[in-house]
Amino acid sequence: MEFKIIRTNEDFTEELTRTKYVDFLFQNLSPFGDPKEDIEKSIDYAFSDAEGKGGFIVAGFDEEELVSELIMNSTGHKGYIPENILVYVATKAGKRGKGYGKKIIEKSLKIAGTDVALHVEHENPAKKLYERLGFNSKYVEMRFKKSGKQ
Repeated sequence: MEFKIIRTNEDFTEELTRTKYVDFLFQNLSPFGDPKEDIEKSIDYAFSDAEGKGGFIVAGFDEEELVSELIMNSTGHKGYIPENILVYVATKAGKRGKGYGKKIIEKSLKIAGTDVALHVEHENPAKKLYERLGFNSKYVEMRFKKSGKQ
């Protein structure tokens, strides 16, 4: 598996545009995904130069076929909250179970070089992969939404 690390909009190519990157995640995160607008915001955050922001995205290829993508955002914290959060990772439908997800996560952990958190729904089958890679459930995430919508 070969990887392309993308840190700015200029790192996208004609073969892998930002739109194609977002579309891939949107299609392959289902049913655990988010709207394209949220994926776009995560990329903007990863590419930001603002203090406490930043990150990177990774595209994974097998024989020039795009098979996996990942977005990592910096949290701006150290110690009490992990320095990075793995926001999105997806493997192409039909290519799952072949180790692509594991490889792209391992690559991203090396690039991040510090602690990494992620959120995963209990029923997401990828949870087992994350546990095998060393992620553990330290906390239960709870959210309060001011709008009252959960």
